[in-house]
Amino acid sequence: MKTSKIALFNLIFFLTITAVGCSSNAGKLPNATTYSSTTTSVEDYQYLIGPGDSVSIFVWRNPDISGSFVVRPDGMVTTSLVEDIKVSGKTPTMLARHIEVELAKYINNPRVTVSVGGFRGPLYEQVRVIGEAINPSAVNYTEKMTLLDLMISVGGLTEFASGNNAKLVRMVEGVQKTYQLKIDELIKEGSIEENIDMLPGDIIIIPEAWF
Repeated sequence: MKTSKIALFNLIFFLTITAVGCSSNAGKLPNATTYSSTTTSVEDYQYLIGPGDSVSIFVWRNPDISGSFVVRPDGMVTTSLVEDIKVSGKTPTMLARHIEVELAKYINNPRVTVSVGGFRGPLYEQVRVIGEAINPSAVNYTEKMTLLDLMISVGGLTEFASGNNAKLVRMVEGVQKTYQLKIDELIKEGSIEENIDMLPGDIIIIPEAWF
């Protein structure tokens, strides 16, 4: 009888652990999808169109199908001839060539020029600052942006920030890598050698100091 009770207890314990494990796994959400920027160096930056941008499409000798369009949240625009053209993630030149291919189904030898306004760009191209910044936010990347430029944009550090323990998260060849930053030395001590070039998609994490 004692052996049976022990066996029953072990079975109940096993089922409980299994159920907890299954419940834990079922509650685990997948990690956020990561995207690599086409810009891997400050010397080869090209602006990519994103949702919210205003796109002006000029088709030579075809004013009726030319016009200005706002990029929808799904990264598409609709023109008078072609519905649902994917524009997000393309440079203006890339988009112009893509539209020419699409319009060639309807008109002979189309020649297209694209210009952009608004300049919001895709979310994954923005530089994000979280944690102990005065105004933590996502900042639109601009050519040759540095860490100092970024800190000016977010108002600097709070009084509780541990700037020398800040981290930079960057996509490198499709893999997220983390680097140490010394923002206190850059801002408070003027150590300009701690200034670095930023790239589209960078994430700056500034922790709170332990006093």
